[in-house]
Amino acid sequence: MRTLIKSLIILTVISSCQTKEFADLIIHGGTIYTVDSLNSKVESVAVKDGKIYNIGDFDKIRQLANSSTDIINLEGNTMIPGFIEGHAHIMGTGYNQKNIDLLNTTSYDEIIEIVKNKASEIPEGEWIIGRGWHQDKWTDSPEKLIKGFPTHDKLSEAVPNNPVYLRHASGHASLANYKAMELFKINKSSLNPDGGEIFKDVSGNPTGVFNETAQGLISPPESTFDDHLLALKMANDHAIENGITTFHDAGSDFKDIRAYKELGASGELDLRLVIMLNGNNDSLLNHYYDKGPEIGLYDNHLTVRSIKLYADGALGSRGAWLIEDYHDAEGEHGHIVTPVETLERVTEEGFKNGFQICTHAIGDMANREVLNIYSKHLKEGNDYRFRIEHAQHIDLIDIPRFKELGVIAAIQGIHMSSDRPWAIDRLGKQRIVDSAYPWQKLYQTGAMIINGTDAPVEPIDPLPSFYASVSRKTLNKTPEGGYEPGEKMSRDLALRSYTINGAYAAFEEDIKGSIEVGKLGDFTILDKDIMVIEEDEILDTNVEMTIIGGKVVYSRN
Repeated sequence: MRTLIKSLIILTVISSCQTKEFADLIIHGGTIYTVDSLNSKVESVAVKDGKIYNIGDFDKIRQLANSSTDIINLEGNTMIPGFIEGHAHIMGTGYNQKNIDLLNTTSYDEIIEIVKNKASEIPEGEWIIGRGWHQDKWTDSPEKLIKGFPTHDKLSEAVPNNPVYLRHASGHASLANYKAMELFKINKSSLNPDGGEIFKDVSGNPTGVFNETAQGLISPPESTFDDHLLALKMANDHAIENGITTFHDAGSDFKDIRAYKELGASGELDLRLVIMLNGNNDSLLNHYYDKGPEIGLYDNHLTVRSIKLYADGALGSRGAWLIEDYHDAEGEHGHIVTPVETLERVTEEGFKNGFQICTHAIGDMANREVLNIYSKHLKEGNDYRFRIEHAQHIDLIDIPRFKELGVIAAIQGIHMSSDRPWAIDRLGKQRIVDSAYPWQKLYQTGAMIINGTDAPVEPIDPLPSFYASVSRKTLNKTPEGGYEPGEKMSRDLALRSYTINGAYAAFEEDIKGSIEVGKLGDFTILDKDIMVIEEDEILDTNVEMTIIGGKVVYSRN
């Protein structure tokens, strides 16, 4: 009997040694914020098969290493759950890399010089496409402005033989030269489309600026599918070098999704994409109503379960839909860019077919109308997680309705930083103080807030947006104390808005957004601790490494 027991003990020990599981990756040696419900910090994290296998003291975790285990010593750096970009445009980001990027331009003359140089490199007649200009951010204003925007004259004179089409940073207006307008027969007799405007001078001649839906009157040649794949690869690389592991795309069509699936199937898609369908494309919507949402394709690298709608335009171009007049334009209220009947129909159809609805609303009237539409389907305590994208200017009466209806506010901290210096001209002081970028008011009522950049409207880097969220300052670190400082986010809230809250907004909080056992091994490593350093130092912080599914997909060194 003793011999039998001894044999069983030996067999058990051998079996235990043979079945012991070892980690593929262990990370230690720095500050690790888990962003769990207790805001815990841990010494070490072990990853196996792409998921978090264990966390805790390094002395315990190091026992999970064998000769095949990769060890990353943070050397004092800081690790957080991977940044989740809550609202941006993946193809727009890629094409901004591929075409002319005007985000950092500071004058109309600089833009004209960039376009002129591009024209010298390509054949006559070839289109020049760009995006990113914003007249309110120029240090030098052109002599000739109409409705606050430049005219095409100087651009057309500099580049007469190539059609030029330059989208505003917001995406809600575009500037064309004479050649582009000539190709599409835009002249003084051209009429405004519903929800848009061709800006004209006192003589009725087009100035070259096309606002909101009027942008569709000029259509540069469509990109090829190979162009699409290249732009997507460039966007993927640009995102991961900025520490982003998941990207919520705010509006995709058939060709976009085909590109995502091709890169996903080939294993070339590092990012985890959460896709909103273009709500203006009925054939796309009907296709997905028939097949239903697609969740977690390619090892959780692609999910399609949302629909993107537009209620209004942008504040800068006075396209945001307001209850009261614009402070600097009496009689103007902005635009509703999609008929209310269409918003109601798509919301109802999407709801019935199991899709999350995400509606762009910047002005207070737009936010109110979207909440009214949502209220027909949502009740307090529901878990449908409808979203309002931007939620930028909300009447005080409507702020508590986000929590009451379970509506997520998908804000972009960086928009406050970029727009606040001139937004006061559009809204006036009272509305700015009461209801513009009202993050704390939303949070105090219990609303869920997620964060992002709206790239390529703004640069995709999460750190300036994080900085703006906690400081309420411009990226020039002004004003002292920040704009409307009572609306600042705490650093804990700002981090949650970029991690676990973003996961929640995509129904993914069980698999990502925090560093907890069983979740995906998605991490961002920073060279500074953004939770404790001096506020202005956040802008000097670098992404050292991006890890997705336990694999290093970007390293600064």
